[in-house]
Amino acid sequence: MTKFSPTRRGFLAGSAALIIGAHLPVGGKMAAKAASGPISLNAFVRIAEDNTVTVIVKHIEFGQGPFTGFATLVAEELDADWSQMRAEHAPADTATYQNFAFGIQGTGASTAVRNAFTQMRQAGAAARSMLVQAAAREWGLPEDEITVAKGVVSHAASGNSAQFGELVAAAQDSTPPEEPKLKDPADFVLIGKDVPRLDSADKTTGAAQFTLDVYREGMLTVAVAHSPWIGGKVKSVDAAAALAIDGVEKVETIPTGVAVYARNTYCAFKGRDALEIDWDLSEAETRSAEEQMEEVAAAAATGEGVVADTYGDLDAAFAGAAEVIEAEYRLPYLAHAPLEVMDGVIENHGDAAEIWMGSQMQTVDQQVTANILGIAPEQVAINTLMAGGSFGRRAQYDGQFAQELAQVAKAGGQGTFKLVWSRKDDIQGAYYRPQAVHRQRAALDETGRIIGWQDKFATESIMGGSAFEVVIQNGVDPFSVEGSIHKPYDFGAFEARWVRTDSKVPHLWWRSVGHSHTAFANEVFLDEVLQAKGKDPVAGRLELLGDKSPRDRKVLERVAEMANWQGVNGSDGKAYGVALHPSYDAHFAYIAEVSEVDGEPRVRKVWVAADVGIAINPDVVKAQIEGGLGYGLSAALFNEITFAEDGQVAQENFDSYRLLRIHEMPEVEIDLAVSSEKPGGIGEAGTPPIAPAVSNAWRVLKGQPVRRLPLVRA
Repeated sequence: MTKFSPTRRGFLAGSAALIIGAHLPVGGKMAAKAASGPISLNAFVRIAEDNTVTVIVKHIEFGQGPFTGFATLVAEELDADWSQMRAEHAPADTATYQNFAFGIQGTGASTAVRNAFTQMRQAGAAARSMLVQAAAREWGLPEDEITVAKGVVSHAASGNSAQFGELVAAAQDSTPPEEPKLKDPADFVLIGKDVPRLDSADKTTGAAQFTLDVYREGMLTVAVAHSPWIGGKVKSVDAAAALAIDGVEKVETIPTGVAVYARNTYCAFKGRDALEIDWDLSEAETRSAEEQMEEVAAAAATGEGVVADTYGDLDAAFAGAAEVIEAEYRLPYLAHAPLEVMDGVIENHGDAAEIWMGSQMQTVDQQVTANILGIAPEQVAINTLMAGGSFGRRAQYDGQFAQELAQVAKAGGQGTFKLVWSRKDDIQGAYYRPQAVHRQRAALDETGRIIGWQDKFATESIMGGSAFEVVIQNGVDPFSVEGSIHKPYDFGAFEARWVRTDSKVPHLWWRSVGHSHTAFANEVFLDEVLQAKGKDPVAGRLELLGDKSPRDRKVLERVAEMANWQGVNGSDGKAYGVALHPSYDAHFAYIAEVSEVDGEPRVRKVWVAADVGIAINPDVVKAQIEGGLGYGLSAALFNEITFAEDGQVAQENFDSYRLLRIHEMPEVEIDLAVSSEKPGGIGEAGTPPIAPAVSNAWRVLKGQPVRRLPLVRA
C-alpha cells in the first residue's frame, strides 16, 4: 500500500497555526478577479450579480453541518441576509484550505468550526469591507458613513443604497483589510440563532449530489473481490466465468483483490460473484475475536505501559487505603458502518486525474492517488461531494479507499471508473475501532471517599504506524488515551497508564476516538464505587468535582434538575443512570431512563445538559447531540465485530451489525448552556456519555455489574 507521508515540520507547523490564530489567504487561488460576473472576494466568499453569496467550505459536509455553520459565520460579519447564502465544497488545495488542527486539508476530531471560527468571520468581514469601499467610491462618500444590513449597503443621509450584486464589478478594485474588524458578540444577529440548514432542501428533493449520482461518458463500474480473511492475499484467480457474463468488460488483479470492470453495477457484482479465487492466508488473521480480546486483557494485566497522566502520591493512597475496589472492563471491535458505503469516481487521463467522492482528507487522497498513478499531486483534482455519514470511516490516514480507486484506474488504463463497495465490503473490509481492556482500581478511606484512582488499560495505538505517528510523544498516543486523562474529578491521587498492543486487524479512529472506550470504563466504575459505599451517583460526582471544573459541575447539576433526580430507582420497573464526560472542548452530562423489555434494555428517555461554548446554530448543535447519542446507543446495546470459527468477519450487514431502529430511539431532552466560551466540538462529543449512562441504569435493574459491551450480545 502506498503510504501518505506528511513531514513532521509541516504537521507541527499546522498544529501551531491553531494556537497563533487563523490565516486569511485572501490572495489564494479563489481570489482571482474575473472581468465580469461573480467575484471571489477572498478564498471563502464569492458574491454573484444575482446577490447570492456562496461560502467555500473547506470541510466535507456529511450531515454534521459545516455548510450552515460556516455560512452563518460569514453572513454574520458580512451582514448578509440569510436567504442569499449558499455553500459549496472547496477544491483540494492544502495551502489555502488546510485544517489548522492537522496541517492538511481534512475533516475530523470535531474541529471544523473550532479551527475556522475566527477565519470564516474574518472572511465575511473582509468581504464586507470591500463592498463598503466599492460603495464609497461609487457614491463619493466616506466609508465610515456607510452601513450594511441584511444584504443591503446604504448611506442614510444621501438615501443611496445597493444590493451586494450591484457592487460586484466595483468591488473588484477594493483592497481587503489585513486585519478585518470583527463584531462584538453582543451585536450578533445570526450566531446563536436557529437558521434553516442550507443542505436540507437539496437533500429532501434529491437535488444534492452524492457519489452514486455521478455518471460520466464511457464510465465503467468496478467491484473488487476482497479476501474474506483480514490480511489474505490473492494466490490465483480463474476469471473465465466472470468474463463470460454479458456486461463484464475485463478483470484485473490489484493489490487489494480482484477488480471486475463492467458496464453497470449489477454486472460488476455478478461478475465478482462468478470469480474463483484461491486466497493466500499465510499473513491473515484467523483467530477469533475472543482469543484476541484475551491477549489484550493479558497486556492490561501484566504490561508495564506508559503513564499518560498522573498527580498526587498514588502509592501512598493505595498503601493507606481502608479499602481497594477493582474491576475490569472490555470493549469490542467496532465498525463505522456509515449508511452511504464507500464509493468514488476517477477519470484517468494518463498525465492527470480527476476524482469525485466524499473525501474527508483531501490532502491524503490527492497524494496517494498521485503516487500510484505516477503524477504530481497538483495533477489530481478532487471534487468533494456530500457523503452519507462517516464517523471516521472516510478519514483513513493512508487513504485506503482512494488507493484502491487509483489502483483500479492504474489497472484499467485511461478512462473513467466508478468503484462501488457493497455493505458487506464495508463491514468486512473496514478499519475498526480497536478492542480495549481497562483495569480500574480505586482506593477509599474509612469514610468511603475515593483518595486514589488508577486506570490501566490496553489497546492499539490509533496513530501508531500511521502517517500521523509524529503526535506520539514520550510513548503516549494522545488519541488512544483521551478521556482517561485530564479527568474533571479530584481523586487526590491519580494515574492513567496505557499499554500499547498490536494486531493484524486494521484499526482507525471511530466516532469520539479514545473517548468512546474511556468514558464507559471510567464512568461505569465510578458509579459502581459510589453505590458500593452507599453514595448517590449525582451527589458523589459533585463531591469529587468540587471546584475543579465549574463547567462540568454546572451541567451535572442542570441535568439532575431537568430529570428531577430522585435517585437510581424509579417506579414501574425503571432505573436511572448518570454519566458525565467532557470531550472536544464540550461538556456533557446525561441521565438515562431505562427499563427491561424481553430481557433487553429499553432506553425510554435521556436528559442532556451540555455546555458547548457558543452554539453557532443551536438547532444544528442539538441535532448533532441527538445523532451522536443514537450512534453511541447502537454501539452500547448491539454493536460488536467478531470472527467466525474459520476466521472470517462474522457480520456483513445491518441484520448482524444491528443499528438502533427508529422506534428504539429514546426521547431526548437537551438543554444548552448559554455561554460566551469559544465553540466546542459537537460532532463526536455527544457519543461517549450514553454507554455509561445506560449501563449504570442497567446494572441497577439487573443487580449485576456491567463490565463489557455491548449489553445485548449475539
